[in-house]
Amino acid sequence: MRDRYLDLIDRIVAATLKGEIRSKEQVYQMLQAEVSSGTGELFERCLQEQVDEVQGILKTERDELKQAKATRKQRALKTIQGEWERWQKENQANSALSSMVQALIAAEPTDRLDILLHAIDPNQPRTLSREQLQQLIALLEAADRSAAAEPGTANLGELAAGLKQGLATWLELETQVVSWIYDQSQRSLGFGNQIEQTGPWSSWAKAVSCPGLKQLFEDLARHQTVTAASIPTPMSVRDWVEMAIVLQRLQLGLVTWFDKQPYDPAAGKRLSIATFLTFSVVWSQLSYRFLELSQSNLANACFQMILQALYQFTQQGYFPLYGGLFAALSGEPLRAMLEYLDQPLRQVPNTQSKARILTLLGYSQRALGQYSLALEFHQQALEIARESGDRRCEIASLNHLSRTAVMQENYTVAIDQSQRALILARQVGDRLGEANALANLGYSEVFQAQQNNQLDPDLYGRLLDYLQQGMKLSEQMGDRPSQALCAHSLGVVQVVLGQHQEALTSLGQGLQIAQAIGDVFLQGLNYIYLAETYRSLENIEMAIVTGSLGMYLLHQIGSEQWRQPAGILSILQGQMGTEQFQAVLDKYRAQFLPLIGVDGYDYLPVLLQEYQR
Repeated sequence: MRDRYLDLIDRIVAATLKGEIRSKEQVYQMLQAEVSSGTGELFERCLQEQVDEVQGILKTERDELKQAKATRKQRALKTIQGEWERWQKENQANSALSSMVQALIAAEPTDRLDILLHAIDPNQPRTLSREQLQQLIALLEAADRSAAAEPGTANLGELAAGLKQGLATWLELETQVVSWIYDQSQRSLGFGNQIEQTGPWSSWAKAVSCPGLKQLFEDLARHQTVTAASIPTPMSVRDWVEMAIVLQRLQLGLVTWFDKQPYDPAAGKRLSIATFLTFSVVWSQLSYRFLELSQSNLANACFQMILQALYQFTQQGYFPLYGGLFAALSGEPLRAMLEYLDQPLRQVPNTQSKARILTLLGYSQRALGQYSLALEFHQQALEIARESGDRRCEIASLNHLSRTAVMQENYTVAIDQSQRALILARQVGDRLGEANALANLGYSEVFQAQQNNQLDPDLYGRLLDYLQQGMKLSEQMGDRPSQALCAHSLGVVQVVLGQHQEALTSLGQGLQIAQAIGDVFLQGLNYIYLAETYRSLENIEMAIVTGSLGMYLLHQIGSEQWRQPAGILSILQGQMGTEQFQAVLDKYRAQFLPLIGVDGYDYLPVLLQEYQR
């Protein structure tokens, strides 16, 4: 075999020097035809011997003609080396595909979808290219044709058909992934309060011919959620695989495009974050619907797609340790998603990625007012982050535990956790963690001082300094979620201290950033304290406007804190009378509509009545 391979190399070199081989593809075809499977290591040794021999000649030979011949031979050998590397890669991929198909054949029919999802996971060291997916389709179709000889392989044809349909649909969408961006000025991913006209979902709905996907995209454009109308009853595995391929490639295409925006990298990162969150939400809604339809296998497959997307998200440098999943979503599906993610996540091994996902979920539970569950998530994230050595996540978990303790009016614990976060952040040089720890420390100490009736101006001056330091650091880091939190914290403390004009500036800044990043929870909280501030300044009309917006937005995400602004509004309504109160809402109707739409505006009196009952 050794002599055979040395002869093969000599023949390729000779043919190249004579001009009989004119392309690399010809070299590749000779290797493919004559190198036997399992003998690659022997061929590689033979090739290296030839390379070493030529290098020796070039170092010692003084004859110019012999040197020229050796140089030409060296170029030919380099071509063989390049094509040999290509041969190895492609044969490894082919071997992996064959092994995958064998695993699918051997698996129970109920397990085959999970195996396929593992194969197309973008987090794999080697992701499957379009050509490799086409090879996989061919192998699956061949296995399906031999179903009579090998019982149990019949549903491999369903998987193959789904992959084929998915690639065909993706071909329709591939050039339309970001076309919607040029049709609109807003940076929204289609989860707004109004019917989407020019966003991604409506744009993609026009581009696809597949009725099921067209219906899904139209549903998301019209309702900003997945409804029962989007899902055929029951959905076939074939159609689900097609949907999975298309949604996965849309997400990857968007993130890749946003990540490469040189003109505004910060905006690109924010839109990449929104993409990961939006597609996670879509998959969670789909999973929820499949559970309703008693298709637990497809519900579980959707959960696997969520985990793949979130795992990829946690590996990005811009993963928002101080943000939440609710950012791209409003209404009941958020609660359903959180409830669904909780139990399966308990079965996932403790890894850095799991800790970061739990941090997101804990933040979202705090937004809902589920403080005990938020503490549970953050405590679990803290322990896993320590186990995995993820210091940034550990610091973030301490900061979130501090913030949640403040919401529970447990100020001593809040101060302790924020101090731990501050010390650790300074030790490891985590500037973002330090900014949040400073904000949390100042925030929690001010509330504790108020609780203890401490009115020392020097104390408040020192605590305001903490908050301003945190704000400055977050601005330097350019982290928008942290800037929003620090600005909000500073504004709340200024409200508590009676610094109302300063509070309007800080809360207005926090509101603006929260709107830019889509953090509905922080928007609602800023509106609450703006209402308190305007009320203290006796600007009753603006107190009603901001209080109404805070009440509606917090109710929309299912947060129990909607009752706080509803209480302020009830007092104001009682003082001025129902008719005059409604007159104020009517006066500012034009300001309400862009923020909450006609339905939201009409719902304000109904929501207030619900609170009063």
